[in-house]
Amino acid sequence: MQMIKYIMPLIAYLLGSIPIGWILARLFFRTDIRAGGSGNIGATNALRQFGTLVGVLVLLLDMGKGIVAVLLAKGVYPELPALVVLCGLIAILGHIFPVWLKFKGGKGVATAAGVVLALLPWGLLLALGVFILVVAASRYVSLGSILAALSLLIYEIIKEWRAELPNIALLCFTILVVGMIIYKHKENISRLRNGRENKITFSKKGKR
Repeated sequence: MQMIKYIMPLIAYLLGSIPIGWILARLFFRTDIRAGGSGNIGATNALRQFGTLVGVLVLLLDMGKGIVAVLLAKGVYPELPALVVLCGLIAILGHIFPVWLKFKGGKGVATAAGVVLALLPWGLLLALGVFILVVAASRYVSLGSILAALSLLIYEIIKEWRAELPNIALLCFTILVVGMIIYKHKENISRLRNGRENKITFSKKGKR
């Protein structure tokens, strides 16, 4: 147990860096997910290329990486919540910069959602509601992701402001994660402003 305390951040990174979308595309479609669509390894591009079922599977497994990283960290650092938050952040960075794909990964939204689910379940519920409403109304996953992230930040600021003992580490984590998510969507923001962003469609089967 003493050794795992020192390597837990590395474990969190390696968990986060597992390229789920890339692996599933290779296993079941014999293709590189980065070769089509947006070139991303995440759930949205998986949905566009391979259909709704694969997209949802990638989403859930990418979220699972963040959940497992935080739960393991809670077991290793039961009295050090700041280190638990740090391991969650490292897992997200692992997804964005995976060692297996030359540090070129996804936007980190799904893995961040998993981490937030483990750390801020009510905040994630709010963000998920915003995401579903925005995507249902606009069909823009990027816009839904950005607004969901901002709603999470607003929730966390209000929560810590009202708390007797604010969790500064969690607040800093939320600010940093939301900032990263918005930064990783900078190209999407540009396309949204220019009216060139792709809308999502749901299908049983995608292109092989």
